[in-house]
Amino acid sequence: MADLKLKDVAKAYGNVEVLSDINLEIERGELIVFVGPSGCGKSTLLRMIAGLEKITGGELQIDGRVVNNVPPAQRGIAMVFQSYALYPHMTVRDNMAFALKIAKKSKDEIEAAISKAARILQLEPYLDRLPKALSGGQRQRVAIGRSIVRDPKVYLFDEPLSNLDAALRVATRIEIAQLKEAMPESTMIYVTHDQVEAMTLATRIVVLAGGGIAQVGTPLQLYEKPENEFVAQFIGSPAMNLLPGKITEVGARTVVQMDGGGMAVSDYPSREEDMGAAVNIGVRPEDMAETDGSGTHIYEGKVGITEALGEVTLLYFETGSEEPVIAKLPGIHSDLRGRTVKLGAVPSKVHIFKDGASLLYRDGGKTATSRNLKVSVH
Repeated sequence: MADLKLKDVAKAYGNVEVLSDINLEIERGELIVFVGPSGCGKSTLLRMIAGLEKITGGELQIDGRVVNNVPPAQRGIAMVFQSYALYPHMTVRDNMAFALKIAKKSKDEIEAAISKAARILQLEPYLDRLPKALSGGQRQRVAIGRSIVRDPKVYLFDEPLSNLDAALRVATRIEIAQLKEAMPESTMIYVTHDQVEAMTLATRIVVLAGGGIAQVGTPLQLYEKPENEFVAQFIGSPAMNLLPGKITEVGARTVVQMDGGGMAVSDYPSREEDMGAAVNIGVRPEDMAETDGSGTHIYEGKVGITEALGEVTLLYFETGSEEPVIAKLPGIHSDLRGRTVKLGAVPSKVHIFKDGASLLYRDGGKTATSRNLKVSVH
């Protein structure tokens, strides 16, 4: 298997720059997931790695070898597309064997490769079936098996589950996770718009926005410590609430006077130059709790709509703007509709963003101001 390095990689169509300054190192055995809003360039970046799109700037290395001008077939990469692209007149066995026959592999080599892939993907009972006799999830497994038999250095997945219904997506997602466990040395890059897939499958997630990388990290790093407001709202559903205020106390803990009344206390440290600065407080809906009115609160508003989901209830507050404030409370709370409720959060769950960037990352970390991240996440 292989490691990859992208150094200052860029892509432009004429005078239109789609991606720029992509710097990323992918270690052998990782499962990297590219996520981002529609049009952010995640599939384009994957196709550049595959050699299906030309790199217009920078350098792509696979195992230390620069492959910018190497044809796709010689990069040691296998790609699983959104569509299954199976030959309808061929059996599962013949579909999986096709590329090996083109490569003039021996009959024994082909049979051994098919047997191994079929065992990993639990396709052994279906090898003599035509694609039309398979379910959508089974067809996607055949498409993956067609890649496995080639024993590539890198596996590329371009939204492989988007054509499946919700139940099949869950089942196939689990199968891909099991596939990775069965092939721990395999390097995989996976593109999706579904953050649940990203959070459950990824070793690390690469969030793309505004033509570049907004943040790279493990799923929990992105969820618990987002570097900027875009990542804070893109990762997590419902999105993180952002509420304006001004810093009134600085130090190891920071106190923010909220514009709508109330006060927020955060474990994020601040400096003397931050005193009086306009900031956004970020609190995830699941981290908000109803206060009894005697303590401090971060937000006070009237509940417009409630969604009872069984184990939790979503409260949508009337804000008069396109961006709702949402709280996710455990249990059933349909009685809160139409009531004015005060919400608070513990200091460890209160994020602070100044000029779009988290206060945690200003010393040596990337900032949101270095790239245009004004992309809607709702």
